[in-house]
Amino acid sequence: MLDDAAKAMVTSLFRDYYERIDIKDSHLKEREFGFGDFEKKISFRHYSFSNSALLKKYLVENAPAFISYSPAFYQAPAARPMERKGWLGAELVFDLDAGDLHLDCQKQHSKAWVCGNCLDKVKLETIKLIEDFLIPDFGFSSNEISINFSGNRGYHVHVNCDPIYQLKSKSREAITDYISGKKIDPDRFFPSIGKKVVKLSGPKPSDPGWGGKIAGEVIKNINGGVDALMAIGIERKIAKALDAKKADVIFGISNGNWDKMAIPKKDEFWKAVALKISQSLGCAIDKNVTKDIHHLIRMPETLHGDTGLVGKIIGSISELEKFDPMRSAVVFNKGEIFVEAEFPYKLTIMGNEYGPYSKKRVELPSYAAVYLILKRFAKLAI
Repeated sequence: MLDDAAKAMVTSLFRDYYERIDIKDSHLKEREFGFGDFEKKISFRHYSFSNSALLKKYLVENAPAFISYSPAFYQAPAARPMERKGWLGAELVFDLDAGDLHLDCQKQHSKAWVCGNCLDKVKLETIKLIEDFLIPDFGFSSNEISINFSGNRGYHVHVNCDPIYQLKSKSREAITDYISGKKIDPDRFFPSIGKKVVKLSGPKPSDPGWGGKIAGEVIKNINGGVDALMAIGIERKIAKALDAKKADVIFGISNGNWDKMAIPKKDEFWKAVALKISQSLGCAIDKNVTKDIHHLIRMPETLHGDTGLVGKIIGSISELEKFDPMRSAVVFNKGEIFVEAEFPYKLTIMGNEYGPYSKKRVELPSYAAVYLILKRFAKLAI
């Protein structure tokens, strides 16, 4: 828990931030709001604001640690219980968090810390979601997709277009199943599976959707050699045989013929490979966030109570590729703060490195001090 002095200091900084910004949203009066303190991200909800001036007034007066809003639109967003709100529709939202990626670096520093590798990997996962699924497979345009940093260790992606607003939970869950690759049925891509003395026909890399992804990935790994084939679950003996007949096998798959090389129990073999690939190429998204049509999510351009970083709006994929959260999402740039810091890691923020520290009293720039205090790796030194 934060002590009272730290809470007062950080709250004052948060209030100053909300005094100098204006948050605008075209659906503001139709959204439900929820607010949290430094111990709980949503302590209370069922709030609404008819205009941005009233929202700003509330934020300046209360300086909440967390501000969340509904991707859903309501006739009466402050009404309760939920059935009385009058659901009008909802954006399609995706939450990507480095903590869900099961990265090797997290075995060293735990999920309580966020390193550069965590931030790089979750950025790549966000780009994959948009460029490999939302645009090519679902046909959304880049103008219908908005991206913002979560303020901590991931990104939020919102899709805004009329056709998706009325999707209910089951349809949204089906979208997450598709994108995650966890419920892909290989039989649908191999129409001749189970038929004896028949050439095994399958997907081509030019096919849309998962069929093309699977075929393309198999070809990529064949080109990568024996080790690459073993990485997708193919035993060494067969991997060597595929590598030896590389040209023929690739030519066959490129034309939908998966029978260019004799493989024992070929149906089961290629089905297993397809499943392995679908799981590896799938995107790590929080299924519950996407399917819950009443979920509250971080409001863009508001501060995160666990870091002091802002949920920065990112204008495009090209901007996302260059985006550095530990620089671009920093808002507390004035002054220094004395803290008692204790953490075994190295904090890189605004291009500067701090730590590791062992119960050390140190004067830090406000952005580094606030970050460490809110991460519970430092205490305000009195």
